[in-house]
Amino acid sequence: MAKCDFCGKGVSFGIKVSHSHRRSNRTWKPNIRRVKAIVDGTPKRVYACTRCLRSGKVTRAV
Repeated sequence: MAKCDFCGKGVSFGIKVSHSHRRSNRTWKPNIRRVKAIVDGTPKRVYACTRCLRSGKVTRAV
């Protein structure tokens, strides 16, 4: 679910490193919103990241 339908941004994985340098796995989740957008001329519910919403890649349906 956590994937932008426009740019494909999804979950990325890495390692959390504490002050004492103990390492454990962690994830970074993108800021995904479920919005009503115009897709192929019709309003449709899609998942979009906030960067795509802000930059104008997504045309919001009112």
